Amino acid sequence: MKIEHFADGEFEVSFEESVRGCEVYLVQSTFPNCDNLMELLLMIDAAKRASAKSVIAVMPYFGWARQDRKDKPRVSIAAKLVSDMLTAAGVDRVITMDLHADQIQGFFNVPVDHLYASSVFIPYIQSLKLEDMVIATPDVGGAKRANSYAKYLDVPLVLCHKQRAKANVVAKMTVIGDVQDKNVILVDDMVDTAGTITKAANLMMENGAKSVRALCSHAIMSDPASERVQECALTEMIFTNSIPFTKDCPKATIISVARLFADTIRRVHCNQSISSQYLIK
Repeated sequence: MKIEHFADGEFEVSFEESVRGCEVYLVQSTFPNCDNLMELLLMIDAAKRASAKSVIAVMPYFGWARQDRKDKPRVSIAAKLVSDMLTAAGVDRVITMDLHADQIQGFFNVPVDHLYASSVFIPYIQSLKLEDMVIATPDVGGAKRANSYAKYLDVPLVLCHKQRAKANVVAKMTVIGDVQDKNVILVDDMVDTAGTITKAANLMMENGAKSVRALCSHAIMSDPASERVQECALTEMIFTNSIPFTKDCPKATIISVARLFADTIRRVHCNQSISSQYLIK
């Protein structure tokens, strides 16, 4: 690929070799800013116009997924809009991981392979050999995801109930469950400003937890997230590399999902089942 930028910020993308009759896999997470999404749309369009046989968008992080419904009047459903744009550009399939809401798969009229970071997180958790472990979720919205981890690992589940003052600001949080003398693993799909996850970690320690770790699929980590993680009660923050993480945060552990996506691409190309990729859902 070659990307050429103009003085006003506009850019064009081009393939530097023939893709005629090929299956083209475009690997691009659509984390902010909008250039990442626009690049992907232009690459899909360029591949279709270059007579590619099929175009598959491999999106480890699907941006704008938090806007998946009208939760108040006069707002857009950005996740649906992005899916429509990808379809209009000519994508034939989407491969992604840990969508903010599972129903986003239904926004597409093309096949969506929805992978789960649990296949790399579970082995890491087991390698820690923690005793008296509990799985927790920083908000009720992530209860289903956390419950899947708890069932697979056969450990108790603890919930946090939060009330937001406004976007990215948590007003109040309470713990539902027992964390006394427990090693807590917080499970979430993304960390943006880290306000919720750090508040939950501090609350767990205040309620008698031995240690608190966090598993988060997507490290958005907008400022001042790194500082909050460093200053909070978290022992470790475990991410995947679905989004490039370049901030200075000694508590962060990055686990690669390259093998997960590579194996999925191979299976899709060879028309094989990808069910074995799912440790838990």
